[in-house]
Amino acid sequence: MTGLSDAIAVTRSTELARAARALLRRPVLRARGADSEHFVLVRRHAVALREWFDRNTGWRLLVDSEVARLVKTVASTGDSTHPARDPRSKVAFTRRRYVLACLALAVLERADAQVTLGRLAEQIVLGAADPDLAAAGVTFTLDRREERGDLVAVVRLLLDLGVFSRVAGDEEAFVADSGDALYDVDRRVLAALVAAPRGPSTVDETGFEQRLTALTAELPATTDDLRNQQTRHRLTRRLLEDPVLYYDDLDDAERGYLTNQRHAITSRITELTGLVAEVRAEGIAMIDPLDDLTDIRMPETGTEGHATLLVAEYLAARVDRPPTIEELRSHVALMASAHRSYWRRDATATGAAVELTEQALRRLLALGLVRRDGEHVVARPALARYSVGEPTVQERRS
Repeated sequence: MTGLSDAIAVTRSTELARAARALLRRPVLRARGADSEHFVLVRRHAVALREWFDRNTGWRLLVDSEVARLVKTVASTGDSTHPARDPRSKVAFTRRRYVLACLALAVLERADAQVTLGRLAEQIVLGAADPDLAAAGVTFTLDRREERGDLVAVVRLLLDLGVFSRVAGDEEAFVADSGDALYDVDRRVLAALVAAPRGPSTVDETGFEQRLTALTAELPATTDDLRNQQTRHRLTRRLLEDPVLYYDDLDDAERGYLTNQRHAITSRITELTGLVAEVRAEGIAMIDPLDDLTDIRMPETGTEGHATLLVAEYLAARVDRPPTIEELRSHVALMASAHRSYWRRDATATGAAVELTEQALRRLLALGLVRRDGEHVVARPALARYSVGEPTVQERRS
């Protein structure tokens, strides 16, 4: 019986880890489609998952017969390095696409169970005519192909999240202004999308920063226990979501709490998710042995991946002399020439080094490996793992 009990415990622990990782990777899971296997695990272990996330992160887990939703809130709203992206092209959302996404969700709240892309577009055009949006410089009229492409990028995101299910038609035909598409609207997913402690309609502030602060603000802690709880939530969120947690980015209270509770916090994360804590003098990174809980990988294959690795090596060697953006571009241009036989053909074209440099920096910034200081790029401590030193011969053999 002991062996059987151990096997059951191992199976339960394995399933719990798979369910937790699935939610961290994709916070909206549906009972039907590609997520069905993970949805079953989440529903089976909903009580344990709900208790863990509530205690350690303050995130709510909503589970019913059709949808599982982990309502994640970020530790900081100032990080712009992980934008929403078109699921097909992987192009980052622009300001207009974010506005269109919000308008689309508002329209769908009042829509029927089925909606066409054309009808959705008409309603969004009406919403975009709001004088406040025009004053902010956001326009949407459907007159240009680019605008239709922006709306289709939003629709693809909603399809990926499960708000939409395509019934008929094709989005590309809509972009070309030669066709339409029909969708079923999943209201359970739609209702669970907003991740904020309070409803946006209850916010009275007018400025963007003020509205964002009011929307994401938590109730102030009134006791030491509540203050410690909020600190634990912020630290655990950052360890789960951020590539690296630097001590220099924490305030005195957070550093003090993490110093005393580091082992307890990282052990709980490891036990649930399998992430392994790498603790250094400058901070902590939770390493994923399975390499599937990240949206940005490094090293990566292809021209951009190789260029990023070479930029990282170059920056790691210049910790004491941070280069300017222009120096980085010159270095990338030299590397493109040196590796022309391996990189794509247009890597040596005029201006290609500028785009390759920007792509490399976006990836390094998102991974917490560098920061920009005016026109200079400064290496952060975690970048040291990509430094290359001179080889040392420790033993000579004849």
